[in-house]
Amino acid sequence: MSYGSGAVMSVPGHDERDHEFACKYRLPIVQVIARSGDESPYDSARWQDWYADKSGIVSVNSGEFDGLDFSGAFNAIADRLEAQGKGERTTNYRLRDWGVSRQRYWGAPIPIINCDSCGTLPVPAQDLPVVLPTEVAFEGVGSPIKKMPEFYATTCPGCGGPATRETDTFDTFMESSWYYARYACARNDNAMLDDEADYWAPVDQYVGGIEHAILHLLYARFFHKLMRDEGLVHSDEPFTRLLTQGMVLKDGSKMSKSKGNTVDPQSLIDSYGADTVRLFSMFAAPPEQSLEWSDSGVEGANRFLKRLWKLVARQLEFPAPELDVAALDARQKTLRRKTHETIAKVGDDFGRRQTFNTAIAAVMELCNEVGKLDEDKAQDRALAHEALRAVVLMLCPIVPHISHHLWQLLGGSGDVMHAPWPATDESALERDTIDMAVQVNGKVRAQMTVAVDTAKPALEALALQQPNVARFLEGVTVRKVIVVPGKLVNIVAN
Repeated sequence: MSYGSGAVMSVPGHDERDHEFACKYRLPIVQVIARSGDESPYDSARWQDWYADKSGIVSVNSGEFDGLDFSGAFNAIADRLEAQGKGERTTNYRLRDWGVSRQRYWGAPIPIINCDSCGTLPVPAQDLPVVLPTEVAFEGVGSPIKKMPEFYATTCPGCGGPATRETDTFDTFMESSWYYARYACARNDNAMLDDEADYWAPVDQYVGGIEHAILHLLYARFFHKLMRDEGLVHSDEPFTRLLTQGMVLKDGSKMSKSKGNTVDPQSLIDSYGADTVRLFSMFAAPPEQSLEWSDSGVEGANRFLKRLWKLVARQLEFPAPELDVAALDARQKTLRRKTHETIAKVGDDFGRRQTFNTAIAAVMELCNEVGKLDEDKAQDRALAHEALRAVVLMLCPIVPHISHHLWQLLGGSGDVMHAPWPATDESALERDTIDMAVQVNGKVRAQMTVAVDTAKPALEALALQQPNVARFLEGVTVRKVIVVPGKLVNIVAN
């Protein structure tokens, strides 16, 4: 709603707002993108999936551009427009001058000398760095060095006459845009460049607040490329990966001292413990989105940790035997598959996607399944033991204190922080059956469970036999049956 009104660019096959407009008013939509190898016709639900993830997407119904992936189609169309003189590639910059000076005492001095005869001159290289005086007297508002002629009175490097040293200091961004490289080689007293700097730079992960990350990233790239050109570092970029975290809201407004709507985490830590507060903060929202503070959410996080504690306590009452994978029945295999699917998902959510809330949700689902196990059955207890050890290891980065204690109770050795990440047993992920959706003209009308090796003709026949599917096929002719292996069967009929 903040961008235009109604249709924006008249491309319902490409733009979310145009697509919504066209669907509402039943305007024709030409399908121009599709998942490679997927012959399914256009429908709004699948279009959203295509639009959200451009990987594996190719152009269709686009003439000579058919079959090209996103970047290939972009370049081919741009080449055609340039050849016809109808457009050209361009990069737009919105850079503005950066006011680097600050009227404060404590900061990096600006190495400039002001001379009435010569104007503004840089401090000669041999006189760098300019060092701030430490014996200063603060009186009222303003930088004390502006009142210290012993600091600002100097000699002009150009004419040798009297001159004045700049008393402003640099913006903090000037100081924080390169320190990561210096930290990497702090033991080198003579220069920044050494093997340690090359080992640590570029930084693997940058985490920054949404209000500060953009400018700081811009300035840090400027500094890093300058240091590269000067031979101080060898990498081209300062940071490999960025995570921009959202803000914390209270009753829909940003938390701030001026608004008086801040929440003191110490009082919550005193009431619930640090693990509860950490768990709620990570679970309430994806890290890049704003987090709406909720007292009831904190209580919910505490209830989950209590439930986990009880699951471990129950496990200790009934010692578990060795897990015998060959002896598991279908129900037990399903639970073990759930354990190892969760390990794989949480590892991916932590390491690649950085969606910690979905990782926690997956662990909660696994705990729900563990709670359904029968402690009277030996292999159920063995499965619970395996699952709970995995749960403790997966939660350790978020709730380290309870994880450390439960790890010891479950027979883990040493500090849980030093324990290896749980390994995914690929054999446990194998399925005998799968669930497939059955669609009629793109709309899901049934779900069916089939053997993983069911042939395509049999899948088509089973789909047509589903009672709810048959109801929607009355009085129409089946034109085509499309099977997407392992996912769905779509019946096209009119």
